[in-house]
Amino acid sequence: MRLAPSLHRVGNDIVAVYLIDTPEGVTIIDAGLAGQRKELLAELDAMGRTLDDVRGVVLTHGDSDHIGFAERLRRDHGVPIFVHEADAARARGEESSKPEWGRLKLGATAKFMWYALRKNGLRTTPLTEVVAVRDGDRLDLPGAPVIIGLPGHSPGSIAIHVPAVDAVFVGDGLTTRHVLTGATGPQPAPFTDDPAEALASLHRIAGLGAAWVLPGHGSPWHGGVEQAVAEVERAAAASGA
Repeated sequence: MRLAPSLHRVGNDIVAVYLIDTPEGVTIIDAGLAGQRKELLAELDAMGRTLDDVRGVVLTHGDSDHIGFAERLRRDHGVPIFVHEADAARARGEESSKPEWGRLKLGATAKFMWYALRKNGLRTTPLTEVVAVRDGDRLDLPGAPVIIGLPGHSPGSIAIHVPAVDAVFVGDGLTTRHVLTGATGPQPAPFTDDPAEALASLHRIAGLGAAWVLPGHGSPWHGGVEQAVAEVERAAAASGA
């Protein structure tokens, strides 16, 4: 799905992957679920691209629903996978977390779980090798993505700012569709290790001025990053978070 010139999305509001398309090649943001690889190939084809044009995958964090097809791209096509050093062990399957689920609605939760099962969410292959990144790094990839530490959801959660497409990719730093309740609009994401830290971290992106805010779950937000952060804070206050 083309969102804007040079900016594409694979997947849907349940689990999303993003592509940045430049003359230098393609950068992929997050790798979703393993079964979304077919959708990735279809989107690349629609763009007139192939996997040979992919220069790197940047992970917003190391959770299983964000690393889905990454190891296969690395193993079969030599694509480097970038992840914050604090989430490298999680992406390699050496560490995991068990945050509380919190509130949920049966229908929305069942839809999320069923989609994950259909897209091989239980057959995620951990990464064997990663390229560790840090806060402030500017990567030598198409779009020149800049890494912004966004700890809270996980220790190594990041936002990825790409001024070339006027976007900031936030992973689970916030969500616009709560996968456990179905509630829409900018709000705190579930399965978060440290909700208070995650909320505070959003101040690190509030001044970027990016029009697009692109979460791992939920609709793309095109109302500006400042407004998105403000709405997350309101939602957190309303829920008592």
